[in-house]
Amino acid sequence: MTRGNTSSSGSCTDLRNVLRRNWHSGSGGTYAVCSSHPQVIDAAIRQSIEDDSLLHVESTSSQVNQFGGYSRQTPEQFAHFVKSAAQSAGLPAEQVLLGGDHLGPFPWRSEAAHSAMEKACDLVRQCVLAGYQKIHLDPSMPCAGDAPLSEDIIAQRAASLCAAAEQACRGLPHDRQQPVYVIGTEVPTPGGELLAAHGLAVTTADNVHRTLETFQRVFRERGLVAAWERVVAFVVQPGVDFDADTVFDYDAVKARPLSAALAAHDGIVYEAHSTDYQSPTALAQMVKDHFAILKVGPGLTFAFREAVLALGNIERELMKTNSGSRLSEVREALLSAMARNPTHWRPYYHGDEEQISRSLIYGYSDRCRYYWNEPEVQKEVARLLDNLAGRNIPLPLISQYLPGEYKAIRTGRMQAIPEQIIQEHIQQVLRHYAAACAGE
Repeated sequence: MTRGNTSSSGSCTDLRNVLRRNWHSGSGGTYAVCSSHPQVIDAAIRQSIEDDSLLHVESTSSQVNQFGGYSRQTPEQFAHFVKSAAQSAGLPAEQVLLGGDHLGPFPWRSEAAHSAMEKACDLVRQCVLAGYQKIHLDPSMPCAGDAPLSEDIIAQRAASLCAAAEQACRGLPHDRQQPVYVIGTEVPTPGGELLAAHGLAVTTADNVHRTLETFQRVFRERGLVAAWERVVAFVVQPGVDFDADTVFDYDAVKARPLSAALAAHDGIVYEAHSTDYQSPTALAQMVKDHFAILKVGPGLTFAFREAVLALGNIERELMKTNSGSRLSEVREALLSAMARNPTHWRPYYHGDEEQISRSLIYGYSDRCRYYWNEPEVQKEVARLLDNLAGRNIPLPLISQYLPGEYKAIRTGRMQAIPEQIIQEHIQQVLRHYAAACAGE
């Protein structure tokens, strides 16, 4: 079946054009910034301006939902936050694409399926009404009382989520673009977690064909034929993931049958989750292999934490003999917040006390990203930046703790200003994704 195209302009059309080009040639892609952290969003905006490229930002159902999520933002608030930040920086509105990641019952999976899905459908509706244009339909996790979910049940629940989105579309202005959809049942755990001790099983080509046929049949039976035409990507397991201290690297040879399977499905590409910490070479190869949407999130807040703690070391060197000023205690505030509320990290970190203590701050899983908006943590970050504001930071100190930023300062690309240093450190990660998606 030939899938429909659209001739209208806008970020959603730009995305569809990029994905169709990748399906044809393996050239070009897009990366989705899956974060609600203001510094990460600002860095992503700056990167989009530098590249004159699409700003593709997504929020998960745990980060942002109708009850606030851990970011304490509803979809409408998050959309306003991203769009306002982009506008203030000078990025045109047509270059901003908002997406919903893992939209489904995940935050309410401890409830019965009926209750959890009711909340999930409401979340999807709110996302569409808030201007989200890319919707990942993810009901792949069992709810309370569920037996192991069959593919048909997952497809039925995905269709229910899609129907809620389509219903919301009917209340939008006629010039608003209709959303595109992402589906899939072999979905990596939200946030990126290692699922096997000796490697991950790559999705088979047979599973791709069977799942897409099941979803297409269910969507047709539910009267969602037009929506199916806007299914642009499929989430699979390409063999990449990470946990506290391990990264599973992409293996193009193992993924070759998976890559080839898309030839039978017109216009659909893969969306790769948990690509954080992959090498630039691996990211570029994934795009060539039709993983045209690369998702990155924890790796960006990991970079933010690296920069903030490095600046804390510089602060101590500059002020350790100044008894009249109080040093910031960002690390201590983070650990205190995590100790008070271990919900976001306890299921994910294992080992002895020393291993867990190290993982809390330094782990690839970056569970401390859930705590940056705690008032005490925010206060200590503000104190750090205030203590360094206006100071002449000696370049040898920057070279010691932030060598990448030192090079950028020495070449005149940036100044030795803490906020710029943090932005640059995050952008060093984003540039790998930008280059991979540009085909460089």
